[in-house]
Amino acid sequence: MNNSQVLSIVTFIYGAAAFMYLAAWIFKKDLPGKLATATTLLAVAGNLLGLLMRWQESYALGIGHAPLSNLYESLTFFSLVIGIIYLVIEWRYKSRIIGVFCAPLAFLAIAYASLSPDISDRIQPLIPALKSNWLIAHVVLCFVGYAAFAIAFGVSIMYLIRHSDAEEPGPLLARFPVPRILDELNYQLVMFGFLFLSAGIITGAVWANSAWGRYWGWDPKETWSLITWFVYATLLHAKLMRGWHGRRIAYLSILGFFAVLFTYFGVNYLPGLHSYGAG
Repeated sequence: MNNSQVLSIVTFIYGAAAFMYLAAWIFKKDLPGKLATATTLLAVAGNLLGLLMRWQESYALGIGHAPLSNLYESLTFFSLVIGIIYLVIEWRYKSRIIGVFCAPLAFLAIAYASLSPDISDRIQPLIPALKSNWLIAHVVLCFVGYAAFAIAFGVSIMYLIRHSDAEEPGPLLARFPVPRILDELNYQLVMFGFLFLSAGIITGAVWANSAWGRYWGWDPKETWSLITWFVYATLLHAKLMRGWHGRRIAYLSILGFFAVLFTYFGVNYLPGLHSYGAG
């Protein structure tokens, strides 16, 4: 069994976890929730195994490099980090309901990588500019930030749903964490992601200087990374200096994640040094 087959199986495990989180919420049963947590742990372990196998297989092909160089690899890594961060949050807050809105994000990312006919899962040699340890640091830091923003997006959706019925929540919404906790969790996730995105942009600039002799070139992905950074910087400024909270912060968090998605997917199909399309 090769890495692609392992990761394809992991896709369905993530899907099963998302389904069980939903079942636990709707039917208000503990068993599906416990199974959902165990299944997510299994999916994360399988995801990590698949990426490590891919790394080892690249060396066996004589083109060894970290599995972070194309759309397929970045999506599977994205799913892994979402799963890890979510499990930490579930453990810390003792709430599986958050998984209803976060587990599907990990599933959708890896499902797109594994099931889309437009994305190749072949291990390919790196161009000279990508043969740098700065690449690994840059991609890892950025995707940890993206994963935190993805979960903040899910938490923001939860907040808006819960807040809309805050006075007398129905039986399903009553199982959500209270709006104050969701608001604080959203802020913490955005702060965490912002720090990693900032470090990712800095390491990317260092890598660009070593590869192309300039720190910044207004490449489409560089530009949109900066736009995304400013959206989240605005959110943090509004929270810390203006005292914004609740729905306004949730809306900004959702806007920021849409900027992340365009930075991640949209600009890959525009001409530029970061364009890898479906490769």
